[in-house]
Amino acid sequence: MDVEKKDVDNPWITGGALGSKDAVLVFRTCVLSQHHTSTSEVDLVDTGSPSTSSECVAGVESLPLLDPPPAKPEMKKSLGKQLVVNKLRVQLVSSISDPSISRRNGSDSSGTGSDMEKEMEFKSISDSETHANEDSGSDSVQKSPRKMEKSQSDVIVPKDKSEMPGAVLNVRYRFMNTETRLLRKILGGHGLKEAEEDETFNLLWTGIHLKPDILRNLLPYQRVNHFPRASKYVFHHITKGFFSLFNPFRSSELTRKDRLYKNIEKMQHLRGGSKNFDIVPESYLLPTEYRDLVSAHNKYRGPWIVKPAASSRGRGIYIVNSLDKIPSDEQLVVAKYISDPLCIDGHKCDVRLYVAVTSFDPLLIYVYEEGLVRLATVKYNRSSEFLWNSCMHLCNYSINKYHSDYIKSRDAGDEDVGHKWTLSALLRHLKSQGCDTEQLMLNIEDVIIKAIFSCAQSIVAACRMFVPNNNNCFELYGFDILIDDTLKPWLLEVNLSPSLGIDTPLDAKVKASLLTDLLNMVGIPAISPLLKAAYDSKYVKHRSFHGRRANSADFIQGSHTLPKKHQHHTLTSLTTEELRIVRSAKAQFARRSGFIRIFPTEDSLAKYGLYMDPVCAMIIPHNFNVMLHGQLYPADSAEGESGIAERMQQYERALETSQPLNLGNKMYQPKSTDEARRLRKQIRKLIENGSEMSQMQARKAFQMYLECILRRVSTESKQCHEKLILKFIQRSGVNFKTPFFIRNPFSHKILSKDRSALVAKQLGDYLEVYNKETEALSDSFDPYGSIPNRLFSDFLCQAQESDLEAILTIHTNATQQMPFLYNRCAPGAPAAPPIPVGAHGFLKALPNMAPIGVSQESHKIDQYYKSIEARSPEKEIQNGKRLPEKTFSFNTMKRKTTTK
Repeated sequence: MDVEKKDVDNPWITGGALGSKDAVLVFRTCVLSQHHTSTSEVDLVDTGSPSTSSECVAGVESLPLLDPPPAKPEMKKSLGKQLVVNKLRVQLVSSISDPSISRRNGSDSSGTGSDMEKEMEFKSISDSETHANEDSGSDSVQKSPRKMEKSQSDVIVPKDKSEMPGAVLNVRYRFMNTETRLLRKILGGHGLKEAEEDETFNLLWTGIHLKPDILRNLLPYQRVNHFPRASKYVFHHITKGFFSLFNPFRSSELTRKDRLYKNIEKMQHLRGGSKNFDIVPESYLLPTEYRDLVSAHNKYRGPWIVKPAASSRGRGIYIVNSLDKIPSDEQLVVAKYISDPLCIDGHKCDVRLYVAVTSFDPLLIYVYEEGLVRLATVKYNRSSEFLWNSCMHLCNYSINKYHSDYIKSRDAGDEDVGHKWTLSALLRHLKSQGCDTEQLMLNIEDVIIKAIFSCAQSIVAACRMFVPNNNNCFELYGFDILIDDTLKPWLLEVNLSPSLGIDTPLDAKVKASLLTDLLNMVGIPAISPLLKAAYDSKYVKHRSFHGRRANSADFIQGSHTLPKKHQHHTLTSLTTEELRIVRSAKAQFARRSGFIRIFPTEDSLAKYGLYMDPVCAMIIPHNFNVMLHGQLYPADSAEGESGIAERMQQYERALETSQPLNLGNKMYQPKSTDEARRLRKQIRKLIENGSEMSQMQARKAFQMYLECILRRVSTESKQCHEKLILKFIQRSGVNFKTPFFIRNPFSHKILSKDRSALVAKQLGDYLEVYNKETEALSDSFDPYGSIPNRLFSDFLCQAQESDLEAILTIHTNATQQMPFLYNRCAPGAPAAPPIPVGAHGFLKALPNMAPIGVSQESHKIDQYYKSIEARSPEKEIQNGKRLPEKTFSFNTMKRKTTTK
């Protein structure tokens, strides 16, 4: 029986029969829909006549066949579920017992050797070509991305997740140093469960780079969302025939701003000057290049944008016109500021694109069809008087969301309303304005490809050393692109772990589709527990180095055309490893869903062949990029204009979902004032009788208190409270500096709501660090003499700002300790300061609770707020020197957008 046809009726499996080597899970956003219909066995599984030999059943102990009981009326509902699971498991046993599948999985003892392995790889490639490219004979033309899937509305989602193939096959995932609620919801909706400490995982999603030991022991069915950290090695050839490694310098070559700029600068020097790699603004790394910066400033009088070398979400970024405001002894990246950006209705914008790299050797780059366009809240003004305003010059959502004028879209279908648009909405808008959106997207693709090329060599070397299988690792990057008023794209930065948070229905639609399509393209193997156990016990990690890796430049002649003898290799002339690479690339392309492959394409070797030199021809004696290009785009195929047109249509079309997504958002019940007062009295009585809050309880109460202040500051402006918050953060936060608007000579012109947003951003950053420290604590029991956890949890559920402030004040005055800031056992913890009586007394004492920082910085904050008290909006309005502030609205933005 044809493997591909066995699961044609199973919408949750593709690539092969359930449990076979080639089968992968299918992920769909419909599992997040608000309304799920019941599942019928016909819609979920194929009704074949599988073999049920006792030998096969014994090999899958965790998946016993279920004998259906008599069909009594009261058992009809449960029987339907049982039959579905039974047929899934019978199908799994059938796939294991099928001789053809066993042979392809390597379990057939007869006919071993490299010839048989190559023959099986050849057959697999031929099969994949037949199914993936039945129209054109190759995968050069990108068809509809939803071709591989049934319509979302036609798929019936089982109510019982144990019926899903992921649950039947015991597929496990693990999170490490990260928490993505959306991804957890998607995986759980497909029957996957989190792996225990002693269980092996199928998918590892981590927020940090993994240690080499973990990477070296990855099995073929395991997937990790990061490649090994790129390393800069110095190779020295030793006469005995081996290489030694000296001075390893580990860094994120693409995602650290300083390393990204240096890698691109290196490519500019090696590959034809800056005209070929003019993708980032002119940049300088401090403190080493401070003199060069001074020379450039004498020629180009600013403005300059200053960024910390390793930061994210707009932290520590400011814009200056003179160098005296830039510290020369800190690690900073100073870049020429693009002062003529593309503006939508007068608001500066940038684009967040999601780029997936599934392999670095050969290089496979995909861009997701939908991105997010982020607009600054305050209208753009290039005057030097407004350089301090981050809500005007920076488009980061983490900054602008605190502004009172920030508008969020209320519906997933509103893609061009408010301060966050989709990429497709922007392209359609620019096209309606007569802009060449096709050339814009081609230029953006060029920026992405060249940026990845600049660091690919070191990552390839790390992969060859640490990653045992080509398909183990993948990467999802967040590329931030700024478009200027000439429609030239500039690369701002690359994010290693782009935010997958959900704040609006538009976020949910884009990011849920992004994650499901990424999992589909990467391919989470749906192998049987029997094969999984065989891999766990017998797999020997081996990577062949067949063939010589040629220099790509050898194939570039004259007008960048390839000699005919190198344009195409027959499958029979490829090595086993090359066959696997070709087969994997074709399978990924067939499962790409909403991803668009931008490298390789039909003309990629002619455009970028000069940049594909190997790290060291003697260490990596092959060129998989040239080989793969010849297989995907033979001489008789032509993508040409039709391929570009297909990509443009995919970029410009709106992303559709069949049903509204239900992400299980918490239903916030209204708080009861009477209940909060009752619980507060109980806790107050316990404190007066000698009980104390544990460190965890104190930190949770303080965290909620700061969150209440954050909400209040971002909605209403109070200068006295802002000053207290800034002084507290400046004293207690080691890595927090005084906001730049405090030091700017023009900041007295700042609007109160703009200033409040910048202060709220500072408090939000502090809260993030504080919450991570709290999560690292362990306090699951009630210490002796402490307030009962159950009582305190009930209080936190009902407490408001005044309740939290009252309890924190009472506890601090009674114990003279501050467990929310200091460990009781830590030496040198200061005594609590006296807390004033009255409203906001705890907030007024807050700066004195933190250790005294740099007095000069605190003095600057006091001096700044004293200077603006005389220029308060109320006084200026009364004196006729200022008009009342107008609240900007985006209600008409959808129809009245203009391009600068």
